[in-house]
Amino acid sequence: MTADEALQALKEGNRRFAGGHPVNPHRDPERRSELVSGQHPFAAVLTCSDSRVVPEIVFDQGLGDIFSVRVPGNVVDETVLGSLELGVEHLGVPLIVVLGHTKCGALTVALAAEAAGDHRQTLMKLLQPALDASAGGDGDPDKRLERAVRANVRLAVDGLRQSTPTLAPLHGRRALRIVGAVYGIDTGLVDWIEG
Repeated sequence: MTADEALQALKEGNRRFAGGHPVNPHRDPERRSELVSGQHPFAAVLTCSDSRVVPEIVFDQGLGDIFSVRVPGNVVDETVLGSLELGVEHLGVPLIVVLGHTKCGALTVALAAEAAGDHRQTLMKLLQPALDASAGGDGDPDKRLERAVRANVRLAVDGLRQSTPTLAPLHGRRALRIVGAVYGIDTGLVDWIEG
């Protein structure tokens, strides 16, 4: 599957899911048997670990279709980067989607500066550029969160597109497509920022 075909499959799947007509493909015993010998996902999705944002459900896909990388705030660190490189280099994934979502708890906590002096500080530092990019505006906290979610997705997409030695050259040669999107918790629809 090409990157364009993969993106189209995700868009169609999201329309089915949001419209209440999922087909729930590739979720039967036969599919499990097919995957015993290996996996060939057609897309990688970096998204938040929020329990309301499950890529296989949101995009109406099944077992073996999506290489999912989930971390609070869909931030990119060395582990996430290595995971995505694995999906691209070893599994042949032609498309990476960075999927943020509305009402993101990690960004809400970061905006409120609620994280104590524990391991959450590492996460908060990774979210800080999105907070900086979302500053200004009219002071409405809901609008600031919305700006931060979108900024966080754009920053992740830009970072992946510039990541060497693996992703940037593939993206530059158009052998890999990297796009961003935001999932609406209330609507079920994915708003494609790029792609």
